[in-house]
Amino acid sequence: MRKLVIRVCNKVAHLLSVDSKVTAEAILSPQYIQSKRVEQWFKDDGDNTHRLNYRLNSDSLVWDLGGYEGQWASDIYAKYNCSMMIFEPFIPYAKNIQLRFENNNRINVFMFGLGARTETLAFSVLANSSSVFADGPKDEKIDIFSVEQFIADKAIKQVDLVKINIEGGEFELLESLLDTGLISLFKNVQVQFHDFIVDNAKGRMVDIQKRLALTHKLTYQYEFVWENWEILS
Repeated sequence: MRKLVIRVCNKVAHLLSVDSKVTAEAILSPQYIQSKRVEQWFKDDGDNTHRLNYRLNSDSLVWDLGGYEGQWASDIYAKYNCSMMIFEPFIPYAKNIQLRFENNNRINVFMFGLGARTETLAFSVLANSSSVFADGPKDEKIDIFSVEQFIADKAIKQVDLVKINIEGGEFELLESLLDTGLISLFKNVQVQFHDFIVDNAKGRMVDIQKRLALTHKLTYQYEFVWENWEILS
């Protein structure tokens, strides 16, 4: 995300400096809005603090939804030596992650995503912004597996931390976990909500947050950047 934001900031700055006529348009653009949102996150070094600092150990189970290149999973594993399940539905990315951790039997890579239901979806490949919701040609297919069914099949009793960065799919996923009560299996929910690619994203996010607050407490929040919910003791 950081590299993308830096590129966006540079592009917006260039537009502002070259042509004053685009000032209003640039400032109202999703790219500019997001670049302002992440300023405090980067000032607080959130990628190296908030996203990695948890009460985990070698007995913990961590899920990474939206593995991409596997860097966050690598950082978490290096710090805590925990068991990990990485879910990456775009096969080339998933294969690279699998290769990266091929000698580590504590890290399992699944070549599908988790969602509210089992389905195959059209997909736009846009590096770390790849999504079924993004504009652009959807010339790839990805498989999504029901999170409820996966938990049942694997007899999952507890997940100490789940990271959710699935480019718009977080809404249905969390709504499903809340509807089924399975959210109580997750001790920490680290999620990035996305608003420019999903209808009524703000309203759905607020509703999810209200429901999460019944079982979890907010430990940090940078709106539409990253936030974490820890289960109530």
